[in-house]
Amino acid sequence: MTTWMLLDYGEVISTSQPPGTAAAMAELIGQDEVTFRDRYWRHRDAYDRGQASHSYWSGVAGRTLTEDDPLVAKLDEADVESWTHLNPQSLRAIEELAEHHPLALLSNAPKPIAAAIDDAPWAAAFTHRFYSCHLSLIKPDPAIFEVVLRHLDAAPADVTFIDDRAVNVRAAAALGINALLYPDWPPAPRAS
Repeated sequence: MTTWMLLDYGEVISTSQPPGTAAAMAELIGQDEVTFRDRYWRHRDAYDRGQASHSYWSGVAGRTLTEDDPLVAKLDEADVESWTHLNPQSLRAIEELAEHHPLALLSNAPKPIAAAIDDAPWAAAFTHRFYSCHLSLIKPDPAIFEVVLRHLDAAPADVTFIDDRAVNVRAAAALGINALLYPDWPPAPRAS
């Protein structure tokens, strides 16, 4: 029997980044969009593991940016904003799940996005919120799921995990966690 519901954030609770997001951030840096997208994702794992913002954006920009560079703050703000568009269907499902299960969040997220999630009113529904940037681990590393299980004091069979990436779902399932691939969750609304 499932006790804990463990949900991913990006593209499960939030939607995908809106169109034009990458182009707008690329323009801030002075890059073409293709180069920006490549560097944005190429350097993202280290950022999600807790790398400082200015170091991440230096890698994306291809030049050294200091911690107090105003460009770093602008890029952080644009990046956070791009990941805070919420999926209304997921929010409704969270409300329903919270009536029957304790909820936990597990997200590969850098510190600015983790802080924004923590400040969001909907996040109060989650008893625990786990972020890769605080754990220095990212999904699909099995170690991140093991840390979460220890903190929840739960056996793998007592957790249902929902994520939009098949590789993360497979990693959780390999540990015995009931893992579901989004968008198979949340279920479609019932017809009345």
